[in-house]
Amino acid sequence: MTSLHWESTGTGEPVLMITGLGLSGGAWWRTVPVLSRSLRVITFDSRGVGRSRARLHSYTTEAMADDAATVLDAAGVERAHVYGFSLGGMVAQQLALRHAERVRSIVLGATHAGGPRAVRPSDEVIAFFRRRASMSAKDAAQASVPFNYGPRCRRDHRDRIAEDVRRRLAHSFPEQAYRAQMVAAALHNCHRRLKRIEAPTLVVHGSEDRVVPVANAEILAEGIPGARLRLLEAAGHLYPTEQPDIDEEIARFFQEAR
Repeated sequence: MTSLHWESTGTGEPVLMITGLGLSGGAWWRTVPVLSRSLRVITFDSRGVGRSRARLHSYTTEAMADDAATVLDAAGVERAHVYGFSLGGMVAQQLALRHAERVRSIVLGATHAGGPRAVRPSDEVIAFFRRRASMSAKDAAQASVPFNYGPRCRRDHRDRIAEDVRRRLAHSFPEQAYRAQMVAAALHNCHRRLKRIEAPTLVVHGSEDRVVPVANAEILAEGIPGARLRLLEAAGHLYPTEQPDIDEEIARFFQEAR
């Protein structure tokens, strides 16, 4: 049995937020206050993460998209804007394809379409994420900094990174769910179906993303009809921390996509 924890903040048109690898809905703590000024923001813990429970730790992005649709059902929402980040962006693609009638517009952040054209990160990055699940939470959080943030952020905004790490350490990191989500990400493939996504789409990506190389953003924007591409110069993977003003821009995109 799968039991999903979700929360709702603010009023207005609903936006469903889908987090990245191993993260709970609380990972959106920087973004929710901005979007909830004008929107009803719905966050949730993916199966096996945070306060959500799952009997089986075997996931695909398709199954996670169906979970997201279930959250919309529970929240009483027929159609929502959707913001998916990293793995959450892969799930958002599947949601737009499997449940197109539920998606009003979509933001795909720091993610990729999968398939043979997907641009893989370096061997160093892949090796780190494979061994991360076996590291202590503190060691993993600190060791991930060079991979998650661009050089400018590491130089000028160490306070922001420290706050990210503090909040991440306040929540347990579920090893089983993390490994299952890694497999889901590796198997994800929407490339040939991107042209079927009809919802207005904004692709957001840091130009110095080491986890999901920026060429993947260009593939997404080219493949989805009418998609807009927003590249953030000198930003790494966790661009909401590095360039938080992007949240205002994303809020405007959702408002204009009504």
